[in-house]
Amino acid sequence: MADTTARQAQATIHAGGEWLAGISGATREILDPADARPFAVVAEGDEKDAERAVAAARQAFDHGPWPHTPVAERAALLRRAADLLVRDREELGLLESRDAGKTVEEGRIDIDCVADAFRYFADLVAAEAPGRVVDAGSPDIHSVVVHEPVGVCALITPWNYPLLQASWKIAPALAAGNTFVIKPSEITPMTTVALIELLAEAGLPAGVANLVTGPGHTVGARLAEHPDVDLVSFTGGLASGTKVAQAAAPTVKKVALELGGKNPNVVFADACATEEGFDTAVDQALNAAFIHSGQVCSAGARLIVEESIRDRFVAELARRARKIRLGRGTADGVECGPLVSEQQRAKVEAYVASALAEGAVLRCGGKRPEPGEDRPESGYFYEPTVLDACHREMKVVREEVFGPLLTVETFRTEEEAVLLANDTEYGLAGAVWTTDPGKARRVAGRLRHGTVWINDFHPYLPQAEWGGFGRSGTGRELGPAGLAEYREAKHVYQNLAPKPVRWFAG
Repeated sequence: MADTTARQAQATIHAGGEWLAGISGATREILDPADARPFAVVAEGDEKDAERAVAAARQAFDHGPWPHTPVAERAALLRRAADLLVRDREELGLLESRDAGKTVEEGRIDIDCVADAFRYFADLVAAEAPGRVVDAGSPDIHSVVVHEPVGVCALITPWNYPLLQASWKIAPALAAGNTFVIKPSEITPMTTVALIELLAEAGLPAGVANLVTGPGHTVGARLAEHPDVDLVSFTGGLASGTKVAQAAAPTVKKVALELGGKNPNVVFADACATEEGFDTAVDQALNAAFIHSGQVCSAGARLIVEESIRDRFVAELARRARKIRLGRGTADGVECGPLVSEQQRAKVEAYVASALAEGAVLRCGGKRPEPGEDRPESGYFYEPTVLDACHREMKVVREEVFGPLLTVETFRTEEEAVLLANDTEYGLAGAVWTTDPGKARRVAGRLRHGTVWINDFHPYLPQAEWGGFGRSGTGRELGPAGLAEYREAKHVYQNLAPKPVRWFAG
């Protein structure tokens, strides 16, 4: 992997196959959230840089070879990119850790998942039939539906899973034959810069992959509204996603939005009837809420537990949460890293304060930890926090926090559990824990969420669609539908024996 940290200020904008400085010359320091110290400098792009990148992508799509490259060759390139990701796994995992604050092991897992996504979409397009034949009812008619690339794609990604979220967009966009401009989060751009380099090394033609580092209100806004952009795919917060949709509307471009969630983790008493079951449900509740310090769109931030086991369950959950080792993600033995920024930590602190003011009971956490050897005082650390006695009217239960904060609600009946789990404006993911197969199927069938886990939390498969109901967004990533987002369907109808219709007698 090229040393992307050595030449940041001069060239982190990629357009037309070249690494360029921003037109304005402005730069931004990238901070390590573990100690708030800069470890890289990138170009701070603006609207003009977005224009330059879109022009390069437009030229490459309209006049370049990639949209017409045979499917087998596109698939082969994706597989080469996956191999390069595996080759650079350790370096990329470390870079992802420093960029986003997660543990190195989480970073390594992310790289594995990115490689899996590239391989999945390579296999998917390689195995497809060239078109779907439509029976027109006559041997003189040849009718087929084919799929073509949508065009120039604007891809806007979040700060929590920088490379993974980029891969969910880039891999299907390339598999379908598109060109793109990607705008990573301005605070975690480093692994996306590295990925663009790897794509070039894999042999991607110049101008197909373009990147602009910079803020959403300038770069992202211009990409969303640009008339030469045919599709915009955005992952991020609800407020920003709404702005993207509004900006895209006048040009009637395709829009895909993944806007987060407020995800229920429903635990029935029968799931905890044995010690093994109890231990598993508690362990998974911790994973659901506190992986990557809760900075996960599908985090199980709402624990909805049956009243009869609530006291024991919450007590054990809080006891284990207190023992989670916080620290720099690159340090051995660390289980949970810092939040991504001081702004994000302040947001979590405000939610905790509002919850306590509204009557929530603090079971653990709720404050910044004491500094330690692997936990600099300047880092953005916050203790895993469990808030008991919560209810739906609380702000902390309704709104996405994106931090290590778990709220506890209780229910008595299956009906009440379903009503609570669905009582959210979001609908991204949820889980149900029970040993009763019938109950599991009933509850999973009634949950209005795009992904439902039964007796598990967090796993996803690249071959299964990912996305949400309600205000969690529109469209899907991954799976066949994730590829379809980046295509247009075209019906080609051929009359093999044309003759006059004689509709008009004259």
